[in-house]
Amino acid sequence: MPSKLFDVDHQLAFYGAYHANKINIAIHIICVPIIMWTFQVFLAQQQLPSFIPAFSYKINDYLSLESNWTVPLTVSYLAYYYALEPIGALLYTPQFVLSCLSATAYSHRADALKVAGSLHAFSWIMQFIGHGAAEGRAPALLDNLLGAVVLAPFFVHLEMLFAIGYNPALHKRVQNNAGKAIAQFRREEAEKKRAAGKKDL
Repeated sequence: MPSKLFDVDHQLAFYGAYHANKINIAIHIICVPIIMWTFQVFLAQQQLPSFIPAFSYKINDYLSLESNWTVPLTVSYLAYYYALEPIGALLYTPQFVLSCLSATAYSHRADALKVAGSLHAFSWIMQFIGHGAAEGRAPALLDNLLGAVVLAPFFVHLEMLFAIGYNPALHKRVQNNAGKAIAQFRREEAEKKRAAGKKDL
């Protein structure tokens, strides 16, 4: 059976099955970019191994490119997104690169870790609230940590593209497959409740 790691329909349907509620989606649209940016701030303070030539290019006070771990993170994430959905990835590239450059510049502030850490924690808390109060389902990371963490920024990006009519065929397939996964989840939950009820009798 071939791996579904690069199957865009499968990956987006998996993530979409955990993010079908509009309130939860809105929370993720706001919080996921914040989580990614703050994570890049953390990584920007971690230098690459010494055998990799150091480089630094300051564009301005708010944008900077340096030899730190934000670079391989950004490149690897974008490479995966291009493998999944090239046009969507191309449209996402400017935003993701800008996030990398601004996080690197911001990491030089004295209070960078304090501010980024606070925003990071707040955004995670909001997402858990979204899943518990709005979605009524545990986050995807509890079932597939790597897939959820890596896919989240791209899924949010595609959600916004879908909202303005991007690739309607892909959008429809993702919605249909996610709907099937949600229906299966609800059937399984109902079975568990019935089984638990029988044990209590």
